[in-house]
Amino acid sequence: MPMNFSFYKYQGTGNDFVMIDNRDQSFPKDTISLINHICDRHFGIGADGLILIENDTTSDFRMIYYNADGSETFCGNGGRCAVAFAHFLGIIDDKTNFIAFDGLHYAEIDNGIVSLQMIDVDSDTMEITKEAVFANTGTQHHVQLVNSLENYPVFQHGKEIRYSYPSPGSNVNFVQQINNDTFRVRTYEKGVENETLACGTGVTAVAIAMHKTGKTNATKINLPVEGGNLQVKFTVENSLYTNVFLTGPATFVFKGTLDY
Repeated sequence: MPMNFSFYKYQGTGNDFVMIDNRDQSFPKDTISLINHICDRHFGIGADGLILIENDTTSDFRMIYYNADGSETFCGNGGRCAVAFAHFLGIIDDKTNFIAFDGLHYAEIDNGIVSLQMIDVDSDTMEITKEAVFANTGTQHHVQLVNSLENYPVFQHGKEIRYSYPSPGSNVNFVQQINNDTFRVRTYEKGVENETLACGTGVTAVAIAMHKTGKTNATKINLPVEGGNLQVKFTVENSLYTNVFLTGPATFVFKGTLDY
């Protein structure tokens, strides 16, 4: 039977998402081929992921995020765009608590800038090697310092690391330090299987990893990415990184109707 959906396109520092108001539960979430089609940049709408906004009994709304390949996870920039979309729909005002794949999140929106509280990270659970740091900031991340990030083969090396021990299933972040509180980041994202213009959970992992390994003593860190600028701030209580906030723009791009 033919289906018809209204959708909205949002982007956060170039990380782009198709947003659907699914409070009526009409979207067939078990149809991975439809998610693949929507996110396809040649034959569909085109996006890094699909986000559904649904009702929730204990928070303002539920965010369901799918990578372009149909796998479900959490996405930091997607979460910020979900807040902007929920604000547009009139579900929230300027502050919200919502539930996502990795648990409850608090967020604030002010003139298109969204600050999203990420999960706490216990640094004792992070794996630190000579080459990289491994951390979970809502999804698993590999963080690696490199030289000359501008010309670094992110796709080639990111894909190799993503499918290799000890990082199978991880997003891969390559980092160059600019100064004490600024780190440039490029990310190869699983599920998209390519470099994306930004990754919110990725820059969060980078900020915490750089602090944990002594590359910076700052607790408010600037993270220029290919699609713009993000900021991560946190407090440290013994081994726990808490009050972790990811901040940056979340922007409406266009709306449309999908017949499928």
